Amino acid sequence: MARDDVTKILLDESEIPTHWYNIVSDLPEPPSPVLHPGTGQPIGPDDLAPLFPMALIMQEVSSEPTIEIPDEVRDIYKLWRPTPLYRARRLEKALDTPARIYYKYEGTSPAGSHKPNTAIAQAYYNKQEGMKRLTTETGAGQWGTALSIACNFFGLECTVYMVKASYFHKPYRKSMIEAYGATIYPSPSEQTQAGRQVLGEFPDSPGSLGIAISEAVEDAATHDDAHYALGSVLNHVLLHQTVIGQETIKQMEKAGEYPDVVVGCVGGGSNFAGFSFPFIGQRLRENKKTRFVAAEPQACPTLTKGEYTYDLGDTVGLTPAMKMHTLGHTFIPPSIHSGGLRYHGDAPLVSQLVNDGIVEAVAHGQTKIFDAGVQFARAEGIMPAPEAAHAIRSAIDEALAAREAGEGRVIVFNLSGHGHFDMGAYDAYFSGQLEDFEYPEAAIKDALTKLPPSLAGVT
Repeated sequence: MARDDVTKILLDESEIPTHWYNIVSDLPEPPSPVLHPGTGQPIGPDDLAPLFPMALIMQEVSSEPTIEIPDEVRDIYKLWRPTPLYRARRLEKALDTPARIYYKYEGTSPAGSHKPNTAIAQAYYNKQEGMKRLTTETGAGQWGTALSIACNFFGLECTVYMVKASYFHKPYRKSMIEAYGATIYPSPSEQTQAGRQVLGEFPDSPGSLGIAISEAVEDAATHDDAHYALGSVLNHVLLHQTVIGQETIKQMEKAGEYPDVVVGCVGGGSNFAGFSFPFIGQRLRENKKTRFVAAEPQACPTLTKGEYTYDLGDTVGLTPAMKMHTLGHTFIPPSIHSGGLRYHGDAPLVSQLVNDGIVEAVAHGQTKIFDAGVQFARAEGIMPAPEAAHAIRSAIDEALAAREAGEGRVIVFNLSGHGHFDMGAYDAYFSGQLEDFEYPEAAIKDALTKLPPSLAGVT
């Protein structure tokens, strides 16, 4: 039974999950195998060993229902977890909707987003395996910040390749990453062969997550004391994020509610997966009727326009091929302000759920997502990151649809990060300088012709 007196739903430290939830155990069909980019054949754990510690590789291929969270990781989680769940009463009133809207707020973490949930885990396992340094890419900077914090906690060095467009759009993210001790380069850079190759062909390249991944992977693969850490897409990353959804289920129980609609923004898929997968698991096991909405930018419409096929995870071709919704690994999106959502592909597990019709995908233009971000800030007082504003846009759309239908549906969304370092983007919005860009389908088709020969015809 719903409790109308609840606005802020809290948990105590003892209610932090003790295990990560693995959705693979509940999927109707197993995930498609990861393929070697040169041979097109399935890869094994040894193929990934130059990049990842064996503990994470085993999590990547695991079909166990749950995996225990190490005590050292849970102890650090206690710095900000459990995160609060709010009833957005003032937003409901502003929308004049009978819908009941809740949001899980991940902006309370040290990095200001959900990203430390996996950064802490990855740093821990790499430290256990004797690594000295981690390399990574970052788009908007939240992941680079999170890994810098995590490496600092475990005494590891950290090297971050930040997408050049975001490096200059978000200078204070760069400063925050450096404050925690990491070294940061705008990507494409002169630090790697991959970066120099891109700059040789496109000297003014704004960069992309695919290019930055190529640089970070090359850096790790060419140094014996370094490993690579990824902030999204891979199974083990999504696994670590499921603390979000598990906490939310407990909080919704305390509120006496169960969601009709679960909403999250999607770039690579980590926050959406971490938030929604525990609920999706309940739907798959118990035949619940909850809908799941993944919101992405029109300028990088991976789920809504991309092809569901095998593609490389990076631009240059250093990573294995995964079956996912993709715009083509050579895709370089425009320099939109939602830098964390500019990846050419999506997590294979999220892509599989979209392909199976379990998750719905929608795309929004920049103007509409900033409209929603400002409306939310004025109603609820929290300034959302542009990435998170995609989820807010979809949640508002669902609430308006409920008003039109006269339905009291329950909507819950993940507010995956705050916008304190994104005020330049809001300045552009208020001055009318934002442009909506819808990526042309011809460009997507062209990018998809550039798959390596080993993947041609593989489905």
